[in-house]
Amino acid sequence: MHTSLRSCRRVAVCLMAAWLPAAVSAGAATDRLPVAALTSAATPSSPVDNAAFVPGTDALPASPIIGTLHIAQSAMQATPALKGPLIGGRDARLFPALSLTLFSDGETLLPLQRGNMMSELPGKGARSYWTVIPQPGRVWREPGDGEWSRAALPLMLVNDTENHAHQGVATFLYRGGEVTALRLQFTQQTAPYLLHQHVIFWGRAATTFTPGGPPDLETQRAAARRELSDRLPTRPWSELEKQFPPGTLAAFGGPLRPQWQVINAVVYRGTLYHQASSTPQGPYPYPLEMRFGVRSVMKSVAAPLALLRLAETYGPYVLDLRIGDHVPGLHPKWGRIRFIDAADMATGFGGLGSITTHPNDPYAGYLEGEYDAWYTAGSTTEKLALINRHLKPYPWEPGTVMRYRDQDYFLLGLAIDGFLKSVRGPQADLWEMLSDEVFKPIGIHHAPAVRTIEPDGARGAIWANAGWYPTLDDQAKIAILLQSGGAHQGQQLLHRSLTTDLLAARGALHIKGDRSRDLSGTAPASSTAAADASSGDNHYRMGFWFPRHIGSASGKAFLLPSMQGSGDNRVTLYPNGIITLQMAKAAELPPGEQARDDDAAATHRVIDRMAPF
Repeated sequence: MHTSLRSCRRVAVCLMAAWLPAAVSAGAATDRLPVAALTSAATPSSPVDNAAFVPGTDALPASPIIGTLHIAQSAMQATPALKGPLIGGRDARLFPALSLTLFSDGETLLPLQRGNMMSELPGKGARSYWTVIPQPGRVWREPGDGEWSRAALPLMLVNDTENHAHQGVATFLYRGGEVTALRLQFTQQTAPYLLHQHVIFWGRAATTFTPGGPPDLETQRAAARRELSDRLPTRPWSELEKQFPPGTLAAFGGPLRPQWQVINAVVYRGTLYHQASSTPQGPYPYPLEMRFGVRSVMKSVAAPLALLRLAETYGPYVLDLRIGDHVPGLHPKWGRIRFIDAADMATGFGGLGSITTHPNDPYAGYLEGEYDAWYTAGSTTEKLALINRHLKPYPWEPGTVMRYRDQDYFLLGLAIDGFLKSVRGPQADLWEMLSDEVFKPIGIHHAPAVRTIEPDGARGAIWANAGWYPTLDDQAKIAILLQSGGAHQGQQLLHRSLTTDLLAARGALHIKGDRSRDLSGTAPASSTAAADASSGDNHYRMGFWFPRHIGSASGKAFLLPSMQGSGDNRVTLYPNGIITLQMAKAAELPPGEQARDDDAAATHRVIDRMAPF
C-alpha cells in the first residue's frame, strides 16, 4: 500500500478527502437549488447544473445524519420523451420506491447499501423498470440555508434484465429528523439497449425519515473507511498532461467521437488519471462513483478470472472440463466442448448464419434465433430452453473457429458454477467465489451484477456474458492484477503461467480464420501456439480481443489485450504497463450519426507516445 494511503487511514478527514469531488464556486448549490426549490411541492421543470449537488468553496460543516430515508415511487421527466417506456410490463419513467439507510462520517455521506443493486420495494400498481445502486456522497451546509444541512449522493439507475446504466445525483435538505423531498437527475449514461434512446431524466420524490442507524454503526463506518482507503491513488487528467510535452495526449479516446464518450482514464505509474465526464448540465460531479453498464466487458471478467482462479486452486485441468458434464440437458456435442473452447468463442455450436469459414465471419448469426427473447428471459430454465430450440451444432470441431455468441458465455458461467458446486457443495457460487477470493483481496468490495430471476425466489445464476456494473477503480484493479501475472501483494490469486499466456495471446484465434486446417488443409492447428501478430488485425482468447499495433520504438507488432463491450466500452493493457479505460455510449445512435472517426489507432498512438514501446 502507498505510504500516503497508510497515513490517510490514521486520519478520517485525510481518508475521505482522497476521493471527494472538488468544491465548486461559492454558493453554487444555493444559487441553483435554493431552499425554496427543495421545500416546494412543485414538479421541477428541468434539470439544473450538476454543481448544485456538491458543496461550494464557502461550505460549512454539516450536522451529522443517521437514519433511513424512505423514498416514494415518483414520476420522472425525460428529454426526449420516451417512445417506448413500458418494457416487460415495467415503466422506465418511474423512479422506484426505496429505503436507504444513511450515515455521515465527517463530510462524507455513506449509504449502508452502497454498491448494491436495490430492487423496488413491494407495492401496488405500476412497477419501475429500474433498480438503483447508491454510492458515497457528501454532506455540508451552505451559508444561505439557515439551519438546514444538505446531503447529496450519486445514484445509478440500472436494470436487472440487461446492462443499462444511467449515472445520476440526488440531493435533499435535513435538520433534526425533518427532511425535504429528494431532487434527482440523471444526465449521463452508458449505452441503451431495450430502451433504444439516449435520454436525460429528472424529478422530485417525496421522502420521510426515520432517525437511527444500524446497531453496528461504528463497524460500518470503519468498513467504509477501509473501502475508500483501498482505492487507487486518483488524480485529474490535467495533472497527467503536465507530465508530457503539449499535444502528447491529444486524440485520447479516439476513434470514438467526443459526444459518445462517457469518461476516459488511464492508469499510469500506479495512479488513475481521469478526464471529466461531460453532460448537458455540466461535468458529472462524482466521477469516481460512476458505475457503468459495460456489457461484454463482463466476458473478460467473470468466466476468465474464475478459470484462472480455479486453475490456481485445483490445477490447469479445469480449462479442459466439458460444458455438457456440468450443464445437463444440452445437445450431445456439448459433451465434447471444453470450458476453454467456450471461453474462446470457439464451441463449434450456434448453427446460425453462414458456414463459410474462408474467410470466417465471427458475427455470422450472432443476433438470430430470437436473441432478444433469450437475452431478456428471466430464469435459467427459460434461457436454456431458447438455446436448445434455436442453436445447433456447426460442422467443425470445437476450438477451431471463432463465432461470437453471448449464449456460449452464459453456458460457460453455468458450467463453471456447476463445477464449483461439485467440489465445494451446493451453496458455492461463481460470483461469490470471485468476490471473496479475487475481488476483495485486490480492494473491490462491491460487485453488483445481473443474475437470472428464478420463479421460486432462489438466488439466480450470474450472467457471465454481460451484466456487471463496475467503477473505473474496479476495472483498473482487475487490469493491474492481470498485468502482475495474477499476483497481488505477494499472493498468487490467478494461475501465473496461464495469466501470462493470456496476455501474450498464446492460443488466440484469428477472428477471420479457421484453425481446423493447417497449411496442408487437413490437420487441426495447435491451440497453444502464440498468435502471429503479423497475420491480421484482431484475435480473440478467453474473453479478450487482441487488436494489433506496431510499436514506434521497436517496430514490432503487438497484440494488445483488450476487454470490450457494446457501446465502445474498452479496457486495454499495453506493453509499456499503461492501462486505458474508455467508458462510452455508442449504441442506438440517431439516424445518420457516426460514432467513430477513421483513425482506429488514435488512442494506441497516444499511449505509445507516453512511453514508446
